[in-house]
Amino acid sequence: MWRKTRNFWLRIITVTVFVAFAGGVSAAEESRGTVTNLPLPRFVSLKAAEGNVRRGPSLSYRIDWVFRHRDMPLKVTAEFGNWRRVEDSDGQGGWIHYSLLSGARTVIVEKEGVALRSRPDGAANIVAEAERGVIGKLGQCVPDWCQISAGGERGWVDSRALWGVGADETGD
Repeated sequence: MWRKTRNFWLRIITVTVFVAFAGGVSAAEESRGTVTNLPLPRFVSLKAAEGNVRRGPSLSYRIDWVFRHRDMPLKVTAEFGNWRRVEDSDGQGGWIHYSLLSGARTVIVEKEGVALRSRPDGAANIVAEAERGVIGKLGQCVPDWCQISAGGERGWVDSRALWGVGADETGD
């Protein structure tokens, strides 16, 4: 497509790029945000009690979703100015203003009756059970295990039962 602006002809080229993310992202596949220079994709949480999710990165775009759970984990997949493209655990999302997001990490339990254990070992004592949909604060992760706290309980969970943490993520 060509467009004339003043005395110049500009050629407008539309490029569509599709990137598939299956689980974690290797260091070779990781990209950086153009605004923050932070890794994409990355996990954050909803800072506010609710947040409008828009079709595009400005207030002029219509609201497609309203996320209504403070601390809900979200995956940032793109950046544009003060806006972040996010997805929830169901893959639903859109653009949200960065002021509604926090770098504090949270996770959501994706399986029913997940055991919180006293240490990162399948044979360790069970200190509590988490139901599907529980949102917890993410602590330290070691291979295959993450420490979470929710509802006054703290324990280690098999990371495959959680959404909001990379498949091979370790550290605090």
